[in-house]
Amino acid sequence: NSFVPRTNTCGELRSAHVGQEVTLYGWIQYQRQGLFLVLRDFQGLTQIIIPQDEAHSHIKKLLSNAPVESVVRVTGIVSPRPPGQENPKMPTGDIEVKAETAEILNSCKKLPFEIKDFIKKSEALRMQYRYLDLRSFQLQYNLRLRSRIVMRMREYLCNLHGFVDIETPTLFKRTPGGAKEFLVPSREVGKFYSLPQSPQQFKQLLMVGGLDRYFQVARCYRDEGSRPDRQPEFTQIDIEMSFVNQAGIQRLIEGLLQYSWPEERGSITTPFPSMTYEEALADYGTDKPDTRFGMKLVDISDFLRGSDVQFVRNALSYPRGAVKAICIPQGAKYLKNKDLEALKESAKSRFNQEIMEIIRRPDGSLKSPLTKIVGEKQQSEVIQALNMQRDDVVLLAAGEHKRVCSALGSLRLESADLLEAAGLLLRDPTTFHFLWVVDFPLFLPKEENPTELESAHHPFTAPHPSDTSLLYSDPTKVRSQHYDLVLNGNEVGGGSIRIHSAEQQRFVLEKVLKEDSEVLSHLLEALEFGAPPHGGIALGLDRLISLIVNAPSIRDVIAFPKSFRGRDLMGGAPDYVTPEELEPYHIQVSWLLAEKEAKKN
Repeated sequence: NSFVPRTNTCGELRSAHVGQEVTLYGWIQYQRQGLFLVLRDFQGLTQIIIPQDEAHSHIKKLLSNAPVESVVRVTGIVSPRPPGQENPKMPTGDIEVKAETAEILNSCKKLPFEIKDFIKKSEALRMQYRYLDLRSFQLQYNLRLRSRIVMRMREYLCNLHGFVDIETPTLFKRTPGGAKEFLVPSREVGKFYSLPQSPQQFKQLLMVGGLDRYFQVARCYRDEGSRPDRQPEFTQIDIEMSFVNQAGIQRLIEGLLQYSWPEERGSITTPFPSMTYEEALADYGTDKPDTRFGMKLVDISDFLRGSDVQFVRNALSYPRGAVKAICIPQGAKYLKNKDLEALKESAKSRFNQEIMEIIRRPDGSLKSPLTKIVGEKQQSEVIQALNMQRDDVVLLAAGEHKRVCSALGSLRLESADLLEAAGLLLRDPTTFHFLWVVDFPLFLPKEENPTELESAHHPFTAPHPSDTSLLYSDPTKVRSQHYDLVLNGNEVGGGSIRIHSAEQQRFVLEKVLKEDSEVLSHLLEALEFGAPPHGGIALGLDRLISLIVNAPSIRDVIAFPKSFRGRDLMGGAPDYVTPEELEPYHIQVSWLLAEKEAKKN
């Protein structure tokens, strides 16, 4: 209550305050028949008794006629509630304030929706009137918790471990590889700035500059188009250190999260478990496994290798061919035929992968096309390998290893969604399973041209020390010093040890990635002036907070988010500008193309 004329907030009055005169400011949450109203501010609710005597008739008229969500000031005496009228669900439920004076500071017009968490509103309407949506208890809680966590992170990094909080430029130049960047026109003909997708180059240059330990709550930008639950501008906790190895970064982040973790979400145990990229893909079919539940992928290639089944023989003829399966517990009870057909169609359409189902009936027998082509001994071995119980359903896939794993990994998550929708809880939303995924490949084949390579992380990631020689002979086999932090199946952080040799960095850019190294000449030159070994990480703050509060979308932990199309529905951005405003930037809009685009949207 410092610096303001109120004596208390609406959430702090208790029985100990009985008899005191208080002044409260807030919004009218609810008003009942001119008898009482509930006043709300950022901290809570207080019941205000509207006086009924003639001497206070003007106050009764004022408060009784004030629309809901009007802003008022009330001064009155704290009184105990009459016996039997206490409200144990309200922290202030033992008291009420008898109004003596009141003032309407601002009246509220008819609302587009009620400011109550249980009232369902369309997301478009919530974003159009975001300033009203922000009054809800849940968004207030989310944003205040976010602020508290960030403050604790600052304490841990700056006060306890000597990090320096440094702001880096928002206007920069294009970075090769990675996500698409937003362009900003300049007054120089044909020249554009780029909004950085991360402060990657700057934080490395800070290490060259001898700052040793850098940290920033960094705004980042990616022009990713219409992607659900992504934002064109987002925030990350950006960190870089000199003279550090992978284990050092991991211990730092574990300590940071443990220190800043909110008490009301329980405690987290460190160190976090770790698995390699290959293990994650083989067991979970993804590089960001949700380890809160089982249903791991099981390799049954060896049990079927000797069979004459054609699809098995075809699959195992691949250089990395495999036959793998997942077991859906009680799938026959909880999943309908249409669910199984939808799962098979999903694998076909998304991964071009055929799926065969095996159902174990209540009597223990199997229902599957496989029973017609595989003997009883092999059937029994498959049942045992998958620990298949009665009423379980197995989804089997055969083919190239990565495609099989990816398809089954996706079906594992889709099956979990279906089981939970049917009432079987698999993933406890109140538990938090952190996991490090390490030893990623340094390079991956480009999707559009598999004969060319691109960075799996970014072009500044150092090769695994054991694989450095392979960089020059067979780069496809090189593992990287890249590490991801996964929480409940979501990537919440990623980082790497960086290349600090100019010669090695130039080789990666020019010979492996076939990029024009001139774009990064400033970084390459900096590495030649005694760059220390260094590494770092960035935590996705929006995603992390959304998981902590169990929000359905990252938009629920951002004060003013964009829609999934990247639009600001409240302010109407992006917006058109006039030709006169564009003239200093030497830009002309093709209105024919603009009209076509407008019709599409």
